[in-house]
Amino acid sequence: MAIIIRLDRMMADRKMSLNTLAELVGMTNVNLSNLKTGKMKGIKFDTMNAICRALDCQPADLFEYAPDDEE
Repeated sequence: MAIIIRLDRMMADRKMSLNTLAELVGMTNVNLSNLKTGKMKGIKFDTMNAICRALDCQPADLFEYAPDDEE
């Protein structure tokens, strides 16, 4: 996939655990873990807003585009 999820890096930079972030965002640990590992197919803007608020970051801090080598 061309989108790399950097949630783990932002959590480490903020010294925030998965449990704490899940509580602040209002998500289950399982769903947040699935997002962190790239197993989710999408994310709602409300959820992204809550994560950015909790981590004090921008959406671009959480996601990176890296083109696939398929051409």
